[in-house]
Amino acid sequence: MNRKKLLLAGQQNTGKSTIFNMLTGARQHVANYPGVTVDKKVGYFSTDHGSYQLIDLPGTYSLTSFSLEERVARRALREESADVVLNVLDAANITRSLHLTLQLIEMGLPVMLILNMMDVAKNEGIYIDVDKLARHLHVPVVEAVGRTGQGVEDISDKLNHVTAGQFAIDYPELESRIEEIRSQLSRLPLINPPSMRWLSIRLLEGDEEAWKWLEQQLVSLDDCDYLAISRRIKCLKDSVKEELDLEVNDYIVSRRQQIIRQLMEECVTVDDSCASEVQLSDRIDKVVLSRAGAPIFLLLTVFSIYQVAIVWGYELTNYTWPYLAALRDIVSSLLPEAGFLYDPYVRSLGLWVVDSANTLLNYVPIFAILFALIAILEDSGYMARIAFIADKVLSRFGLHGQSTLPMILSGVFAGGCAVPGVMATKGIPDNRARIATILTVPFMNCLAKVPLYTLLLGIFFVDDKPLMMFYISTITIIAALLVAKLLTRTVLRSAETAPFVMELPRYNLPTVRSILTRAVERTWVYIRKVGTVVLAVSTVIFVLLQFPGLSESDKQHYQAEAKKAVVTFQHKISKTEYAHELTEETIPALVNYYTDYKRAKLNAGSAEGSKQVSKAFQQRNERFYSIVVPKTGGKSAKVVYRALRKLASSRSSIRREIRERRLETSLLGMFGRSIEPVTQVAGFDWKINIALFSSFAARESSVATLGVLFQQDEESNKTLEQRMGRSTEFSQKGELAAVALILFFALYPPCLATVMMIKVQTGRYRWMLLSIALPTTLGFMIATAVYSLGHYFELTGVAAMSYTYFSGLTLLLLVGFKGWLKNRLAPDRQIPVKNIY
Repeated sequence: MNRKKLLLAGQQNTGKSTIFNMLTGARQHVANYPGVTVDKKVGYFSTDHGSYQLIDLPGTYSLTSFSLEERVARRALREESADVVLNVLDAANITRSLHLTLQLIEMGLPVMLILNMMDVAKNEGIYIDVDKLARHLHVPVVEAVGRTGQGVEDISDKLNHVTAGQFAIDYPELESRIEEIRSQLSRLPLINPPSMRWLSIRLLEGDEEAWKWLEQQLVSLDDCDYLAISRRIKCLKDSVKEELDLEVNDYIVSRRQQIIRQLMEECVTVDDSCASEVQLSDRIDKVVLSRAGAPIFLLLTVFSIYQVAIVWGYELTNYTWPYLAALRDIVSSLLPEAGFLYDPYVRSLGLWVVDSANTLLNYVPIFAILFALIAILEDSGYMARIAFIADKVLSRFGLHGQSTLPMILSGVFAGGCAVPGVMATKGIPDNRARIATILTVPFMNCLAKVPLYTLLLGIFFVDDKPLMMFYISTITIIAALLVAKLLTRTVLRSAETAPFVMELPRYNLPTVRSILTRAVERTWVYIRKVGTVVLAVSTVIFVLLQFPGLSESDKQHYQAEAKKAVVTFQHKISKTEYAHELTEETIPALVNYYTDYKRAKLNAGSAEGSKQVSKAFQQRNERFYSIVVPKTGGKSAKVVYRALRKLASSRSSIRREIRERRLETSLLGMFGRSIEPVTQVAGFDWKINIALFSSFAARESSVATLGVLFQQDEESNKTLEQRMGRSTEFSQKGELAAVALILFFALYPPCLATVMMIKVQTGRYRWMLLSIALPTTLGFMIATAVYSLGHYFELTGVAAMSYTYFSGLTLLLLVGFKGWLKNRLAPDRQIPVKNIY
């Protein structure tokens, strides 16, 4: 199949990703936040005219190669050999968008213009003469509304009629120099050169990437050729500067602006009567972005998200858990029967995996609500305002306004993941802020941390959930800012910096379809992670907890205890009609039948469901049913039932002891106990140590591991909160241990996937190792201090968390105020501003 290659290029926030979705049908994240597309995305679609591959390039304001997005986009435009470049413009902001268009045409590329958001432009009184614009620029122009699908047919019809543009910008003061450079370049053996005119202009401007490309092309030639060309171009550049008293790039920008003004006069008319609609976003911003309103709206937003998603959303788990428990029973029935003391490994592993997954899947309602709320923030345009507000604070701690997106993706609102957060730092042009962001975004509350928070709050802080979740959600931000300040003042002091450029999109009314789609997609990503990474980790943990197994002496001891319980049972039923049926071979099956029946009745949920359970178990084994429901079996059945209850209780106790002993003597158990003398100063016992260790591979594994470590046979239908709350070894440590664990987990080193991504993004092992060592040390010191001082001063858990929170907040304000005061007292200084055109 001869598939044509298309490149989708455009400035940030023009709806480029929406057009990508409209054409390919791909489900890609779309938001109002500028710069959300960092890497190119690929999709495919077909029309009556052919088959196409569409590559979505990073959003970029220009092709000047100042930022990483611009370099990635320009490299793709130069090297991908595209059949057509689809240039997406914001029709309501066409003056700004045309700067990139002129650069694309100047590269000699086959360009088609897509005027997106035409509905917004018309509502704002902006009318564009599409035909006249196409004639002036000599390229096809299509009107589109990406969110409704308008424009698909026009794009398809014109795709096969796009050719390299004939439009050229005239630079009167440069033409002779451009021609001289072009003539020299045409004589060189360049491989796959771009437009010679465009390359000549870029070299005359002093574009570093263009010079690097030329140097690489001439590496096999005599150095004198490259040096001669570079010296000549430098002379030409200096001569222009002397004649115009102006830098070459400033002159080029001014010429493009003149062309755009002419195009606007010829092709665009504006109805001033619609000015009130245009100013709506400005009026809202006067309140939302005001000095007093900005922090209030931001804090209310964060608090509301946690109240709705975490506190209210948790109530939904009361309805989902019975279904998950029923799923466990179904899986249990399909696996080999349990033994009296020891289960087949297939059954043990299968139930371990199901229990691990169920523990995490029970939090799906929370995440679905959380993702829907985040989608509302993105689509409404407020997410970009958060970045604008945050820059005023972030800059005081050595970070960058564009650090906001990685932090949001990592879980400022407890709904992200550190892996995409680290990946999103590519768009930060400030290298110092980029490294600082990479090392601090793992502190954010990614969705994988939420289950442990919710678990501990459900056990110890039922009445204080909103307050505790507010503390948790914001204390990680406090920690990240303080650590960023520490890094930028020490190991990152000498790194280069760059200014922050930001554009605020209009406020929009989110659509129900967009919100639901986004929530479902992100929730599915979480479920898929449970089904892959978490289950893989849980399998490894299972193996580490099973081996080397019990010693022979331990096995003999437990066998003797079991034998004693069975003998006692047989003695009690010896005079009943069931005595000859219930031998050592059939007793395990009866006990399993009894425990399965009790668990199924607890999970029934309704009177009708209870009847169905009774019917199913009666059909499964009518003789056993007459025993576990003695009123159907007569006097002998009642005697056997009473003996069976004691036997099941004894069996459960012995199996619990076996499980505990196996855990203690396992490879992972020995590791957890070996470090317990150190970790107990922070309130962590060996089980908590195992859970924290397993969470290094995947954060979700902490709760999944705890779910199995605290699993009891007779309580498999109960939630983990109920099981851990009833565990004396955990509950006796109290609220302070829970607070210490929350704080340590909040600052815990990034998971394995994030650590690997840090290595990829920084290219240095030292940053990867620092990302592990620094949070571990900091988190353990804080957890130890809180646990020890809390006991010394006899504080409650909420009080200990409050003191910790306000101590961190005070330190943050002192550091931030010191930077603010220094800037206020310092003399005015020249601040570099990036020329986005």
